Amino acid sequence: MILPVDEFLKLRKTLPVVDVRSEGEFAEGHIQSALNIPILNNAERIAVGTDYKQKGQAEAIRTGFRLVGPRLLDIVDQAKAVNNELIVHCWRGGMRSGNFCQFVGMAGVKTHQLKGGYKAYRNVALQSFKTPFKFVVLAGSTGSGKTEVLQALAKAGEQVIDLEDLASHKGSVFGGLMQNPQPTTEQFQNDLFEKILTLDPEKRVWIEDESVAVGKIFLPLDFWQTMGRSPVVELKVDKDVRIQRLVNEYGPADKDQFLEAMTGITKKLGGQHFKAAREKLLENDMPAVMDILLTYYDKAYRNGLEKKKNRIAGGFVWDGGDKNKLINGLMSFQ
Repeated sequence: MILPVDEFLKLRKTLPVVDVRSEGEFAEGHIQSALNIPILNNAERIAVGTDYKQKGQAEAIRTGFRLVGPRLLDIVDQAKAVNNELIVHCWRGGMRSGNFCQFVGMAGVKTHQLKGGYKAYRNVALQSFKTPFKFVVLAGSTGSGKTEVLQALAKAGEQVIDLEDLASHKGSVFGGLMQNPQPTTEQFQNDLFEKILTLDPEKRVWIEDESVAVGKIFLPLDFWQTMGRSPVVELKVDKDVRIQRLVNEYGPADKDQFLEAMTGITKKLGGQHFKAAREKLLENDMPAVMDILLTYYDKAYRNGLEKKKNRIAGGFVWDGGDKNKLINGLMSFQ
């Protein structure tokens, strides 16, 4: 059966998805929860592609069959181990997924082939980023606890997109410390699309104020531009509270890695401030380190907020303690 992408998005809730592209293609970006059973692995795909360019389609097909033949039983066994009914896709819904469906079908596995393949899924994902979401952008100086507040809003039933969680990065030059490796930008976009599928676009969505890049990942331009037109709510937290939160957050980090990250803002921080922060770090005086670093980050935040002043729709003071009053206030925001 050939599945249009809209039917695929429904059916995959009950059936496993098998991606038959090479392991390299899969690593670059794949559909959430999809399983990778390559019909052509990385080296084989290169060999077939080379023959296609140099000798034509017929010879490339012969090369493909010759390479896949010895692994065919293993491919069928892997498919049967997953389920007796599968959704299958390759890049464009063409020869690779078609052959896979035929091979496993002869072994009794029922298949549904995604029309247009992974490319069709990607097109729908990219289109979703143009949705005119009703974002409320949560801003606040470094260390304000914006992620913590977003998590509390989500628990209270509000719609939330946590970009930093999806990106495995906290946004600043220190944002990669003690984090899992970042996904590729393509994978991040896929995961963001999956989150979007759970949202009601007619209701507001809380999202943290971010630049177009979160670590090495770039936000979809249409999505980021919608954020840039959305109202901003500022979280106001005293510096002492923010320093303590940053100490709690980054204090356990490896000191050498922290210092290496800090060198990335040497010029912006200023040589004198960098030297002072490094000395305090070596003395293990993390509160003093954070105090110095905030001289740069607070200035950068104020400059950025000035550019958004026409979009600021409200501000909420938080002492860093009980969130109930803060969350109730944010939820009453209109």
